[in-house]
Amino acid sequence: MILRTIDAALAAELTALVARAATAILAISPADMATRLKADHTPVTAADAAADRVIAQGLARLLPGLPIVSEEGRARAGAALTETFALVDPLDGTKEFVAGRGEYTVNLAIVTDGAPIAGFIAVPALGLLYRGIVASGAERLGLDPAIAPTAIRCRRAPAHGLVAAVSRSHLDPESEAFLARLPISERITCGSALKLCRIAEGVADVYPRLGPTSEWDLAAGHAIVAAAGGIVTTPPGAPVRYGRAERDFKIPGFVAWGDPTRQIDPVPA
Repeated sequence: MILRTIDAALAAELTALVARAATAILAISPADMATRLKADHTPVTAADAAADRVIAQGLARLLPGLPIVSEEGRARAGAALTETFALVDPLDGTKEFVAGRGEYTVNLAIVTDGAPIAGFIAVPALGLLYRGIVASGAERLGLDPAIAPTAIRCRRAPAHGLVAAVSRSHLDPESEAFLARLPISERITCGSALKLCRIAEGVADVYPRLGPTSEWDLAAGHAIVAAAGGIVTTPPGAPVRYGRAERDFKIPGFVAWGDPTRQIDPVPA
């Protein structure tokens, strides 16, 4: 299967799918959370499993045979990826979810030839959903389908200083050193892929994470930022590529910019 773009009908179906996964998370009561630690010492809950199940079943119906690489079910990818596949994080920001903060998301990306062509991110606790189709634009919606979509766009870098989106749980020394080289006037601290949504809607200007991250954490937000006019690159400025099973679907680091003309080399000469 090869998809070069996502048409309006499929985009609507995928939007509804991510909204259903968000609803599945909200339906899990704290008493039924059943938190446990995975082999990599990160938490997973019944909500992760519920959202993952909704997305897997929905994709099987909408796009039969599409390989799925999910944080909670990597085996579904099979031995090799075809040209188009899905990257899924059914609950990005589980630490924030367990802590009772609303900074967690549901991430779904469609990837072709190693690049995301569409991304869908639900923010269940805030009642929001973001979507972006690369080369077609990005939108912010409500989880309530009665709320009309609003087009969003990255902003030009302001002259008075940049707003940086930074991780609540994964702010590494390299990212701090990178930010120290920029005229940062304000920081927005939050968890999950919500930081990438803040770039896409023009609230923040730069989000560096120079430490390793997983492809399913980034791909959906990458698509939304790109659809909104921004850019996401590796730390040296090269394109981020997805589907690297041989690297356990890990990315060594990235930088997201709302204004592509504002990029700097994160490694001083």
